[in-house]
Amino acid sequence: MGFTSVDIDTALEVLRAEGTLLYPSDTLWGVGCDARSDRAVAAIYALKKRPEAKALICLVADIDMLNKYVGEINPLLLPYLSDNRPTTVIYPSFNGLSKHLGAEDGSVGIRCVQDPFCKTLIRALGAPLVSTSANLAGDPSPTAFKSIQAEILAGVDHIVPLKQNEKQTQASRIVRLASNGTIEILRA
Repeated sequence: MGFTSVDIDTALEVLRAEGTLLYPSDTLWGVGCDARSDRAVAAIYALKKRPEAKALICLVADIDMLNKYVGEINPLLLPYLSDNRPTTVIYPSFNGLSKHLGAEDGSVGIRCVQDPFCKTLIRALGAPLVSTSANLAGDPSPTAFKSIQAEILAGVDHIVPLKQNEKQTQASRIVRLASNGTIEILRA
């Protein structure tokens, strides 16, 4: 697994206190928080200097958790959700998450995470985890821990001590589910 119960417990303590994390995901290094917390989500926008009009995505542990926040899953999405490629799906609506996560049209991006640490953490939290790239708004996403900006490193409440010597380069595929049930691939 590569992580310990102490890694999970420490991250959980920060999340439950509405704090922010810097953590490795199944794609790039991410800045995250409990996706239900308006206060924590606002802290991430402030840290990244990101306009609130730009939505954030979140990670869920599995399809059952996904159902809780977006309702029944359109069967056309199942091939995207079940393959091994990280895929973020933009759903037309959501419930139970911070109102600050969604886009102006009410949509939200959610990915079923594959990384074992993230999956274990999300299950222990019992809620989705915000996942936004660990960079200031407008700057390139870091592909390695060593390229994360000092302002991000200093601005989070906790840095997960995993995979700091590994390069991470794969961004997720992005698929949009329209309210009429059609699917559009935004990033292959």
